[in-house]
Amino acid sequence: MTDDPVAGVDAMVAQIAPGVSPPAVRRSEVVLVTGPWLAGVSAVASVLADLGAPPDGGGLPQWRVVEATELGSGEVPAAVVFVVSAAAALTQSDCALLDAAAAHTDVVIGVVSKIDAHHQWRTMRDVAREVLSEHAPRYRDVAWVGAAAAPARGEPCIDDLAAELTKQLGDSDVQRRNRLRSWEFQLRTDADRIDRNARADGRRARVALLQEQRDQVLRRRRLSKSERVIALRSRIATARVQLGYFARKRCASVRGELAEDAAGMTRRRLGEFSGYVQDRLSEVVTEVDEGVTEQLADVAHELGLSAVPESGGALPQVEAGEPPLSSRRLETQLMTLVGVGFGGGVALTLSRLFAHLAPGLAAAGAVACVVIGVAVTVWVVRIRALLRDRAVLDRWVGESTGALGSALAELVALRVVAAETTLTAELAERNETEATEVSDRIVGLDRELAEHAAAAARAGTVRDRQLPMLRRALDNVRAELGDSARLD
Repeated sequence: MTDDPVAGVDAMVAQIAPGVSPPAVRRSEVVLVTGPWLAGVSAVASVLADLGAPPDGGGLPQWRVVEATELGSGEVPAAVVFVVSAAAALTQSDCALLDAAAAHTDVVIGVVSKIDAHHQWRTMRDVAREVLSEHAPRYRDVAWVGAAAAPARGEPCIDDLAAELTKQLGDSDVQRRNRLRSWEFQLRTDADRIDRNARADGRRARVALLQEQRDQVLRRRRLSKSERVIALRSRIATARVQLGYFARKRCASVRGELAEDAAGMTRRRLGEFSGYVQDRLSEVVTEVDEGVTEQLADVAHELGLSAVPESGGALPQVEAGEPPLSSRRLETQLMTLVGVGFGGGVALTLSRLFAHLAPGLAAAGAVACVVIGVAVTVWVVRIRALLRDRAVLDRWVGESTGALGSALAELVALRVVAAETTLTAELAERNETEATEVSDRIVGLDRELAEHAAAAARAGTVRDRQLPMLRRALDNVRAELGDSARLD
């Protein structure tokens, strides 16, 4: 066994928990004075630092007295003087202050200051002892003294504090107990850190968040794909219905227009009517094609896709031909006979009016009757022929617009099918691009989830391997300190 108490403690811990890093602290021969604000810490530290030798012959010349702000990095005191005011009860934040100051120091002395002004200081001392003992069992055996470092009258009264410090710092076991206390803090900190890393509350929350993000990415991907497909089908179906109605409406409109023109046809316009009809049919085809292009472009814009291409091929040509007006010989013969009969009847009727006139006037009247009969005959034949031509033109217009309706229906169907194919292909390409992006995102999330799982597994392995060893060492250290029955 080594004579160095610090080395002996380190060897004991290393035997139980080999590989554990020793406390990275530097023990200094200083007395740390600390405590709550306005408790008189500075006054106690100042008087204690200036103290020479107390009446009982002891002294503190070899110990430097400092406050918390005067300690260097990694420097820990040999003893801690915890000053509380006799005018204020101890709080949990005050206890936490002592925990930080005495984390590596076993020698702790409690001081109730300002006892010259507060005669109930003994009651406050008992209250402070009780609060501190309930906060941590290691403080149950802390010695409490009263002091008046800056009394209103008389000399400072810190003899009891100086005597208690001299007594405890003069104990031959103080270095060993302080080292044990450092190891107790180090082992507890390491055990808490390993257990905390294994529990990994933050990591579990992060993993839950990552899993939720992964589910949301996949759910948004499925929903967006389904929504786009449904929207495309819906808009194409709507466009097919609307464009079909638009084509039929235009066809019916031009049918009524041409029928009205045919009903008012005259002999002078008869020759140019077929060309006019052909032009109007071509115009309607062009109008419907432009309407289809505009409607499908709106559909593509609503879906966020590229504009559909215009009609690539030539527009369908509706050949109206010539109206069948020439082959009417038999009808002309019949109408001539009817006209002759009607004209003869008119002439005969008029001749009776002139029968009783003078002989000269009777001859003239007969000639006039013949002329009128011939004129009526010609008029009847021409009128009937014109009406027949108008009827033929009306039927011809109906046939031509019927052919136009079939051509327009085919045009609309082909354009809509072509647009649906184009938009579906573009939508599939967009879905593929999005699927690649989503896949990359999922791979990133899965990689992070795997890293967290590996880290959790490593932390669990470290806990299973090191935590029992650390706890055994901690139990031994606490047993050496006399804290085994009251673990904090």
